[in-house]
Amino acid sequence: MDAIGRYHDLLSDDQLAADSQGMLDEQLRRHGLVFGGRPLCTVLRPRLTNHERHAWLQGRVRVLMRVFAKAYDVAITSPEFRKQFMLADWEETLVRDDPGVRNPSPTSRLDTFIIGDEMKLTEYNAETPAGAAYSDALADAFIDLPVMRVLGREFEISHVPSRHGVLHSLLAAYEEWLGRRELPRIAIVDWPDVPTVTEFEMYRDYFHSRGIDCVIADPREAQYANGRLSFGDDDPVDFIYKRVLIHELVEQCGIDSPMIRAVRDRAVCMANGFRCKMLHKKASLAVLSDEQNARLFDAEERAAIDAHIPWTRTVVERKTRFEGREVDLLAFMIERREDLVLKPNDDYGGAGITLGWTVDEATWGDAVARALAAPHIVQQRVGIPYEPYPSLVDGTLHIVERMLDTAPFVSYGEYMEGYLTRLSTAALLNVTAGGGSTVPSFLVEPR
Repeated sequence: MDAIGRYHDLLSDDQLAADSQGMLDEQLRRHGLVFGGRPLCTVLRPRLTNHERHAWLQGRVRVLMRVFAKAYDVAITSPEFRKQFMLADWEETLVRDDPGVRNPSPTSRLDTFIIGDEMKLTEYNAETPAGAAYSDALADAFIDLPVMRVLGREFEISHVPSRHGVLHSLLAAYEEWLGRRELPRIAIVDWPDVPTVTEFEMYRDYFHSRGIDCVIADPREAQYANGRLSFGDDDPVDFIYKRVLIHELVEQCGIDSPMIRAVRDRAVCMANGFRCKMLHKKASLAVLSDEQNARLFDAEERAAIDAHIPWTRTVVERKTRFEGREVDLLAFMIERREDLVLKPNDDYGGAGITLGWTVDEATWGDAVARALAAPHIVQQRVGIPYEPYPSLVDGTLHIVERMLDTAPFVSYGEYMEGYLTRLSTAALLNVTAGGGSTVPSFLVEPR
């Protein structure tokens, strides 16, 4: 029996299941594993995979990151090429600044769906990737559950940690920016009422355990004087671990706010810096997918794009190619509604997304009109994988097929260090959207 089947079989023991659920609930409560007041995990099994699948995913991530890096390098040197990312004027202003760090996204996350050997990348979170600390904490919560201890007698079980990759990438960015190796004083910056605040606390405690001073700060309390940046009455900081979204920062504080001025003056280092905005835009997938840019990539990279990036275009009046034939984009979008999804170029948590197969023609037509009026992409529908996950409800075990994604954490803009898995029974597979569950991943092999 495979590891998943064996795990579910073990849960048929009512006492073992109850004891495991009780311990998991206690761990979630004790370690603050909540998101917006809800438990971060609502199922009784982690994701179980093996070393072969893990290595395959690592290889796919490496080549995709090479593709993103090539597109970024061209965009930085060519304002004309950069127009494809549909940046706002203020974004264009910030992108022109040299931040003193070569990589725009030292820490990032790819959001993919995998069915068998088919992987499709639907979004690249190049700006504020969440979940690495949550994933490691969830792994700690699961590893000692009674059911995991029994499973461990038959299978070697190992977790692939992620949060250290975030710290390593941040410290490397600071060393590059400063020109020497030195530990910075870090500010984790975001609004105090965001649902991910519990993860900020995990990072703060983790940084402290490594001898790195760290505070959690509100960007509205930034003060910039005498070449130093501080928050409130606290001491100055050297490094910003930016979790606030750039467009929210500009909207609420302004482009001339103290924090932004300090970063632009290179009085403080920030990751991810303002240049991350280009690749974070959903239009980045259109840039990679569009036939007009194929010349930028070698044969292996073009094969990876074809295999892993769904057909994606920015929504404008034009002709383009789809499956080898020329189409009028707008007419094609109306005709192929059930095969397409519309996404705002710059939003998160599933906001503003229209799934063509879930709405009628009139609603889709309205969505297309909105997409023409403000930057959007249109993307081909991808297959959603399902996997059975158990949950204990009122003492009764339920095993239900759930949609799941695979979101590798990327360090140094190059390689994967662990990954996030989100589960859902809704079409929008996003915890921020108000539902679903997050689970840690373990590599398992028979003993």
